[in-house]
Amino acid sequence: MKKFATFLIAATALFGGVAMAEEGPTPAKGISFSFEGPFGTFDRAQLQRGYKVYKEVCANCHSMKLLSFRNLADKGGPSFTEAQVKSLAATFKVQDGPNTKGEMFERAGLPSDRFPSPYPNAEAATAANGAMPPDLSLITKAREGWHGTFNQLWNGIGGPQYVYSVLTGYETPPADIAKEKPEGKYYNPYFQAGHWISMPPPLSDGQVTFDDGAPNKVDDMAKDVAAFLAWTAEPKMEERKQTGFEVLIYLAILAGLMYFVKKKVWAGVAH
Repeated sequence: MKKFATFLIAATALFGGVAMAEEGPTPAKGISFSFEGPFGTFDRAQLQRGYKVYKEVCANCHSMKLLSFRNLADKGGPSFTEAQVKSLAATFKVQDGPNTKGEMFERAGLPSDRFPSPYPNAEAATAANGAMPPDLSLITKAREGWHGTFNQLWNGIGGPQYVYSVLTGYETPPADIAKEKPEGKYYNPYFQAGHWISMPPPLSDGQVTFDDGAPNKVDDMAKDVAAFLAWTAEPKMEERKQTGFEVLIYLAILAGLMYFVKKKVWAGVAH
């Protein structure tokens, strides 16, 4: 009985802790992406649409310091051609130099350039937005959509779902919370840092027009850009999954061979 009571106490503490954790930040909306699961892959058209949403909306405030334009043509990514990448890079202005006179200058972007920051420094970004806009290179790995150890072990951390939820989660605050509204903030229950966010709702229906004629409601654009940011955080995800699958097949064959070798070696040994 003592052992059983001890087990009940431990279980209550464990699951009670999980429940308390889930009472904190609002869990992300449960949407599905094509790249989820052990055999999931990125939707190339969706990644291209997501890039366009990033360029026309997110890039006005957020940097993407770890991504180069040429990565857009990498295997497993949006699959832009080299000519398209060159054209896309040229739409950005990149600071270069110094020139022969010792002066910095601006030029059109090249495929080898990293995505330029919209602000010259962190102080300028903070002054313009009221808070420092986070770099989006690894945002889906830096933010959690699900909470609780077992939940994350089963479903993953839910980073893309978190991005989607924040972009679509602006609401009118409840009356008891509205009176505490900080100046220049917006209510978003999915935002991890206290539900009050400095970023105004960035998306509106029809804001971005897609070349393939895909739907461009807020929900559609949010899902597309969340998928694109999932790729920027794990650009080799498809290769990693394929390698993992091949390793499992190898281990299964090896285990079979070892079993038959063992049977052969010990065949003449009396039991």
